[in-house]
Amino acid sequence: MYNLLLFNLFKHNSANCGLNSTNFVFYLKKIGICTLFYCLGGIPPYTMNILAIESSCDDTSAAVISNGKIRSNIVAGQLIHEIYGGVVPELASRAHQQHIVRVVDKAIQVANITKKDLNAIAFTRGPGLLGSLLVGTSFAKAMALALDVPLVEVNHMQAHVLAHFIDEPRPAFPFLCLTVSGGHTQIVLIKDYATMEVLGETQDDAVGEAFDKTAKLLGLSYPGGPLVDKHAQLGNPLAYEFPLSEMPKYNFSFSGIKTSILYFLKKKVAENPNFVAENLNDICASVQHTLVRMVLQKLRRAARELNIKEVAIAGGVSANSGLRKTLHEMGEKEGWNVYIPDFQYCTDNAGMIAMAAHFKYLKNDFSSQDVSPLPRMEW
Repeated sequence: MYNLLLFNLFKHNSANCGLNSTNFVFYLKKIGICTLFYCLGGIPPYTMNILAIESSCDDTSAAVISNGKIRSNIVAGQLIHEIYGGVVPELASRAHQQHIVRVVDKAIQVANITKKDLNAIAFTRGPGLLGSLLVGTSFAKAMALALDVPLVEVNHMQAHVLAHFIDEPRPAFPFLCLTVSGGHTQIVLIKDYATMEVLGETQDDAVGEAFDKTAKLLGLSYPGGPLVDKHAQLGNPLAYEFPLSEMPKYNFSFSGIKTSILYFLKKKVAENPNFVAENLNDICASVQHTLVRMVLQKLRRAARELNIKEVAIAGGVSANSGLRKTLHEMGEKEGWNVYIPDFQYCTDNAGMIAMAAHFKYLKNDFSSQDVSPLPRMEW
């Protein structure tokens, strides 16, 4: 079918457009052959290389994807924020400017290609910090213009979801995805690569922020989430009890538990100044146990009511060992097929941006040069 279709296209257009066999493939790209092969369930008849750039917060990352396979995924962190106990937006944007050229160059080198081999430049348009997004967006626009290749904008949160399609096993449509990070907590229904519906989300703080704020109250360094997880693995999750918030339908709220932890620690430290040091592991385990219960009980409710057995998690907090372990246990009881991305694709990275851009490129979903960042970009 492919051969007949291509032959007829070539026969019809070669006489009118002066095409020959060597430049015909470039003509196919211009008329949207990627959309054609996408609809037919195939891949374009040429190597499709996309460079992706991620700069939504404090990690500068670049990746190259070739025909749906990640060839490189380079990430540069920013240690300066540890001094301040959190991300300072102005410092983050400056660090992106310092890192982005080296990171992009490294990604291209590791992929073993040259800039001339690139077919498109993808970037994170939002959501995220405006200054950080502006660096990545500006760089991507300039590079796409210089190379005369298409520009592909990507939604950061959608990219977290599509990270599940980088490696096997891959979820089947439709599936539910719990996206959990420092800025978002959402339950999303994914119907296909481009159709996603947010069923519920946090009405105030994100679960990742609750982990980080807990760490700060306990005197742990930034980023605190992984340290809470580390200590939790050594403690008793039932040592202390914290209230579970109740929100309508599939929505969340984490401001209440943050306040509860604050007053709990104030009371205990007043009674025993060494309380935190003596009980750090148990405190972390109890807080983590409560936060994991809060997000998974909503996910279980959604899966039961929608009768969906394909369940996934994504975002930075999906790297949390307690969440992973409890989700697998719940999945076995509920009869779910559970999907969790490889650790390197859980936190912010350009590999997931590249995967999302791959599907958009196949549909010829490109952006113009007047595109600008959207810090509060919607789904």
